[in-house]
Order: sequence, then C-alpha cells, then structure tokens
Amino acid sequence: MAAIATSPSTDIRYGPDDPTLPKPWKGLVDGKTGYLYYWNPETNVTQYERPVITLNASSAVPYKSLSSSVQKFSQGCRTVNDDDDKYNRGCNGGSMKVASGTGSYQSARSRSDHSHDDLIVKASSGFGSFSSKVAESGLSANSYRDRHDITVTGDNVPPPFTSFEATGFPSEILREVYHAGFSAPTPIQAQSWPIALQGSDIVAIAKTGSGKTLGYLIPGFTHIKQRRNNPKLGPTVLVLSPTRELATQIQAEAAKFGKSSKISCTCLYGGAPKGPQLRDLDRGVDIVVATPGRLNDIIEMRRISLRQVSYLVLDEADRMLDMGFEPQIRKIVKEVPTSRQTLMYTATWPKEVRRIAADLLVRPVQINIGNVDELAANKAITQYVEVLSPMEKHRRLDQILRSQEPGSKIIIFCSTKKMCDQLARKLTRQFDAAAIHGDKSQGERDHVLSQFRTGRSPVLVATDVAARGLDIKDIRVVINFDFPTGIEDYVHRIGRTGRAGATGVAFTFFCDQDAKHASDLVKVLNGANQCVPVEIRDMALRGNGMGKAKRQWGSGPSILGGGRFGHYDSVYGGRDAGRGGRHGARRSRSPGRNLV
Repeated sequence: MAAIATSPSTDIRYGPDDPTLPKPWKGLVDGKTGYLYYWNPETNVTQYERPVITLNASSAVPYKSLSSSVQKFSQGCRTVNDDDDKYNRGCNGGSMKVASGTGSYQSARSRSDHSHDDLIVKASSGFGSFSSKVAESGLSANSYRDRHDITVTGDNVPPPFTSFEATGFPSEILREVYHAGFSAPTPIQAQSWPIALQGSDIVAIAKTGSGKTLGYLIPGFTHIKQRRNNPKLGPTVLVLSPTRELATQIQAEAAKFGKSSKISCTCLYGGAPKGPQLRDLDRGVDIVVATPGRLNDIIEMRRISLRQVSYLVLDEADRMLDMGFEPQIRKIVKEVPTSRQTLMYTATWPKEVRRIAADLLVRPVQINIGNVDELAANKAITQYVEVLSPMEKHRRLDQILRSQEPGSKIIIFCSTKKMCDQLARKLTRQFDAAAIHGDKSQGERDHVLSQFRTGRSPVLVATDVAARGLDIKDIRVVINFDFPTGIEDYVHRIGRTGRAGATGVAFTFFCDQDAKHASDLVKVLNGANQCVPVEIRDMALRGNGMGKAKRQWGSGPSILGGGRFGHYDSVYGGRDAGRGGRHGARRSRSPGRNLV
C-alpha cells in the first residue's frame, strides 16, 4: 500500500530512539491507540510498515544486508553508563553463528533442493522486510521461503502469497487490510493463508508479534462466508486463547477486520460477568474467542453449541498447556465435530505440544518461522543480565528507571502478586506506575492496560499474565525484577519489547536462587549474540557438574550436554490415525508417547 501523506497530529509523540531506522525517518506513537508508526519529515509521508533502505530509485532492498543486520560480537559489550561497568563484564567473544537451523525432522524433506550454504547463512529481518511488494512478488516460492527462514513440511503445500493481490480475498477484507497500513503479508501470513484456504490442518511455529492473528482470522472469514451457517445455532469459528488479554485482543482484531464483511464475534473469558457474554451468544455470532475455563463453564450451562464449528484455532498452544489447560481443551474439542479444520499456533515446540498436535490434527502442514529446535530470543533486544543480591534489586531498579527518557514505556516483571503491588505502590509517585496481575478484576486490568497504552501510566508492573498476548508496539524496556520460573517465560517476557521491527532493551536481575536456570540462560544469550556475565557462566558450569543443567524445550543438544528430549517423527495421529478420512477411529494411544 502506498503511504498516506499526512502530518502528525497533536496526539502524536516521538517513539523511542531507534538508531537502525534509515534517515530521515522517525518513529511516532499514536497517543490514543499506542500504535507505533513512521514519519518521513522530508516528504511528510507516514506509514505503519517499517521503512527500509533503498539502494537506488528503482531497486528496493526488502531485507537488510548480512553485514548490516548482524553486529560483530568481537567489538565487546556495551555498558549502560559509567557507573555500571560491573554489570557488563564477561562478554563472550569469538565467532558468531548467523544462521538458524531447520526443524528437527522436516529439514531434509523441505530444504533438499537448496545448497548447504543457503541453509547456513541467512540474514534476519524485521517487519520492514515485507514492505517491498515488487521485489517480493518476483521471487519463487523457495526463494521467498529461504529469504524469510520459512520451512514447511506436508503434502501438497501451495506457494506463499507474496502480496495481498495474490490472495484473492474479497475486496472488503483487502480494504480493511490496506486501511490498517499493511503493504504485504508477513511470512507467517504469506505461507499459512494458502494452506488454510485449501482446507488443510496447520501447525505454525513462530514467535509472538509475527502477525499470526490475521494469519488465521482472515481465512476464517472466508470459511464463514462459504459455510453460510445460521449464527443463532452456534459459531462457525472457535479460537481458544490462554489469557483474557490475548483473547480480547483477538476479538478486537476480528471486529476491526471483519466489520465490513459483517462478521460477528464475541469473547468469553473469566473475571467478567457472564450475562453480556451469554446475550451475545443468544443473538448469534460467527466467531467465538474464548479462554478454556470460561468456555467450559458455558458449555456445562448448555448455553452454547459447538456443533457448527468447522474451523478450530488453538492460539499460543504451548502457553495453554503450561497453564494446565490441557484437560479443558480436550473436553472442549470433544464437543466439536471431527469433520473440522484445525489450526494450531505456538511459539515453542516441546513434547507436550507435539503430543496434543498428534491427537487433534489430521495430516497437518507444519510451518516453521526460524529455528524451532531451540528457544531463541529476538536479536533486536539488547539483554543485560545482572547478578545481584535481593537487597540490591530496589536500588538498581531505581537507577535504571531514572536513566530512561521520560515517558518511555517500561514493563517490570515480578514473580508474585504481592511484590507486584508493593513495587507499583512504591514507584507510583515518581514514575506513574500501575500494576496488573491475576487478582485484578477484568475492569481493573482493562483500565491499567489502557493507561499504559496511552502513556498516562508509562511503567507497568506485572506478573507473567502480561508476558504474552500484549501487543503494544512502543515498549522500550523490559525489567525482570524477579527471574521467571522457566526459560520460556524469560524469552516471552523480554519479547514485549523489540516488536514490529523496533529495537529494545531488557534488564534481568539474577540471584543465587536462580542458578538452576543459568545454563538455559547462557544458551539463550549466546543464541542472540549477547554478553554473558562471568558469574552466570560460572553458575552454568557448576550446575552442569551437579547434573542440573537440563533442557526444557524442543530437541537437540543443550548448552552443556546432551538434550533432554530426543528427535520426533513427523507422524500425526490425529482424529483418524491410520484411516483415509477425517471420520476414522482415534488411535488407542497417543503417538507422542512413543517419540521420546
């Protein structure tokens, strides 16, 4: 889409400083919505897609060159300020791996037509890499996948849609997409759309912030129009989400992009009165977005029928399993016809997710964006890990907050609701902080998030309820006041910054009681080309000597020894394992149990 010429309004403020933006572009933040977009003061053009550097007038570079997109690690660590040298020691030098591998079992099948060098050397790119439709549309399917680090496994996989024009979506949907400022599909959208439109089941493994929501919503709109069901008899599309925050954001996207197509949607989640949600169901809706707990409550009340659901989405499946929702998910799925299309989206690929995918999906096409065999942090985020005693945390937190530009959006993560409230009370007077956690009512959580988005409360103190699902583009800094209970949560916490092509900074306080996570943390830091403090490396070595350094995700080797999980086959049991159609009998046991 061509950028819209306009000038920033009085509700607009400058975004966080981003040295990677090509000059003279500047980041701006919409004061009402909190969305980040870009302004060229020389041409007075604004656009939502991240601008890219052009070599000349006729040739746009759709991705950063290898030399510009990778920082040479041998140059050493950057320090926060002159007083903080002790927090930035121990930078691990040496050569840097610029590639990410392919999936554990599909690499030979889907990449056999590429050279070894093509697989090893790739340039990573942010959302700005999707802004040149002309350059992208001239690529072959394999070239596009190679450029965007996409691997696919499955039968009859169609080529990706490299432009919106190629999708064949109805004009009213394309108008909404263009109006939102998008110029071309993101990689997960480009590859998942044609697969979803042909009716195949999908497993998509991609980091948060990759555009996956529209990756399943827009084909869902098309599915609804084709089915022409009576919404009073129940929804056609069901989306399951782990948290209230993510569920309401999915609903907002469905309403925004489905409005012109007259698609109706409601959101079912706990912490809010059932009355309005039940009234929406009674009026009839095409799409239900729900958290598993609340949906099960309404099913037990017999106030919803899922007999018309033929398009089922499990969003952030790994997070739902982490939160203990597997029994509820399986109970819900029993209410959905087996003759359905199922799409599963996940940021990680541990054995629990593989097992439920094997049970619920039928011969799916698997899409990987990047390397799924190891947990990877966003390389656009500069990570500082500081070994502190518990008594030093408050002083250090105060130093970091005072060093930030006034008004910068900052999230502080705590491990307990009590600490969350205590910190928020302490910081409110100086930094306009607000707290969010599971004991807050939905109204309180919505209010706090609204204040944070608009910048009225630029500091958000949160438990892990905010680690996923929050899509706020201009968060500058994430601070882990308490280290999380697992390395996956660490990656998702810091992933709240550095979104939509921007850069970000993450500070993490690491205490002696967190030593069991040291080896996993070292792996994540090394994988993102970050400095590893000597103390953290020493803890990892000591932990490995005691046999405690175990890997908690995926397959492949751990940081200091053999992997905990073996490689997995690409066999999905599904709803008709061993049969030709979708109505065959289920397997008597999950194939995932035989894969360890």
